[in-house]
Amino acid sequence: MDINTKLQTLLELSAENEVVEFKEAKNSYDFTKLGKYFSALSNEANLKHQKSAWLVFGVNDKQVVVGSQFRSVRKDLDHLKEEIANKTTNRITFIDIHEMEDAGQRVVLFEIPAAPKGIPLAFDGHYYGRDGEALSPLNLEEIERIRRQAVLDDWSAALVTKATLDDLDPDAILLARKNFKNKFPDKADEVDVWNDATFLNKAKLTIKGKLTRTALLLLGKDESEHFLLPADPKIRWLLKDSNGNDRDYALFGIPWLLAVDKVFNKIRNIKYRYLQKGTLFPEEVDQYAPYAIREALNNCIAHQDYTLAGRINVVEHDESLTFTNLGSFAPGDVERVVRENAPEEYYRNPFLATAMFNLKMVDTAGGGIRKLFLLQKQRFFPMPDYELTNTRVVLTLTGKVLDLDYANLLAQHGDLSLDEIIALDKVQKKRPLSITEEKLLKNKRLIEGRKPNFFLAKSIAQTTGQKAFYSNNTAFDKQYYLDLICKAINEHGSMTRKDMDELLWNKLPDWMSDAQRKTKVGNLLSQLRKSGKIVNHGSYGKPLWLLS
Repeated sequence: MDINTKLQTLLELSAENEVVEFKEAKNSYDFTKLGKYFSALSNEANLKHQKSAWLVFGVNDKQVVVGSQFRSVRKDLDHLKEEIANKTTNRITFIDIHEMEDAGQRVVLFEIPAAPKGIPLAFDGHYYGRDGEALSPLNLEEIERIRRQAVLDDWSAALVTKATLDDLDPDAILLARKNFKNKFPDKADEVDVWNDATFLNKAKLTIKGKLTRTALLLLGKDESEHFLLPADPKIRWLLKDSNGNDRDYALFGIPWLLAVDKVFNKIRNIKYRYLQKGTLFPEEVDQYAPYAIREALNNCIAHQDYTLAGRINVVEHDESLTFTNLGSFAPGDVERVVRENAPEEYYRNPFLATAMFNLKMVDTAGGGIRKLFLLQKQRFFPMPDYELTNTRVVLTLTGKVLDLDYANLLAQHGDLSLDEIIALDKVQKKRPLSITEEKLLKNKRLIEGRKPNFFLAKSIAQTTGQKAFYSNNTAFDKQYYLDLICKAINEHGSMTRKDMDELLWNKLPDWMSDAQRKTKVGNLLSQLRKSGKIVNHGSYGKPLWLLS
């Protein structure tokens, strides 16, 4: 695409519309408002069946180029992609940000992707749309219209007319019958007298006796996968060493019902031992709860976007397992799913999800993802990590304690809510907290420090053995620093700024960056100078401090 031609095409429009917005933004533009426009234009592009929408800076509402200096440093402009991703559904961000000159004036064109099928795009938890040129909340009818797209286009429910019962694996059918009876014990006697065709209909794997893609995915013979082309229904297990080098691998095809057990048996779920504070005998647990492995893998199968013709990956490291499937995260937000603990309203492959529920592979009654978090909590392990994009979901389960003191915190404070533990897990991993999480932990006096460098509070540190860590992160009283400066000048006669930095640098708390330490030292010197206790006998650029 030639960006100059694209700009001219946009300028020739009779007016702004639902998928094109012009802004002068001569010097700056409010980030929150930009994010709202991102959500609105993305949702409108979906509803108007457009691949993308455009937000253009440097053009006024009369569609005249006036130029913009918004984030004129390219690095700052590119960083906007991450800033937007941090606030949007599935971390969706700009396709690209284009810079160009028109008649000597700088113009910035933001190329915004259409919201994925079935998933309205939110910014900071809210959905936005357009009423003509106006920015407004996305109305309920439009939200439902986008969500229905996933239901109306269910890849997994499509009939495979050329396939027959002979294309299904007999062992898979036997296991399916067994699982169905376990799931619905009141129907066990009936299942025993059903023939295969009747059973497959009752288990919702077929439609009026005709095989579906779901039936082939779950029960199909390996050699029957050609019926599913161009989908590539395979699970790849990969074992890596501590240096990230491949040590072993295996590839598993359909039927998925049998493949799940084969992948599960490949994973080396070794015993993990650790000593809890105050005990003489080590705790011993599996690195990963068997339920967690199966739930993660079955979720990949249920939510894979098979139209993207990719594989499901299970990567085993010494201390973690990573599961990857293609497609955006249909529920939109992991933490919302965990908090609400309720069934999802929409699934990418609803027909497949229903069949997997009937065969005891997944729990569509809700709570599967939440249970993953609770299982990690029980082990005092880090919470599951989800990395979401508009084309991929990556789940990592860590099979060890990251910080034994932190694990002791979970062990000794069994009354902590899951919301609190998720937030504390972010502190452990040195990840930013939301305003709500920050307030939650501060109100409970669980953390101290300044944003974004929070750490466990003193009372918690004393019960978990983190006293040294706490002390290193807590500043001394300001008067201590002021007295130390005066004492040093008195002993040495004079002190340069370099001397001052060396004196105080390692006495400032660990959470401070170099820039923050520099500023802190400068503020202390300024306070002493203004109070008349010290005087600069050097220059502004090369100060030499003496006592007054």
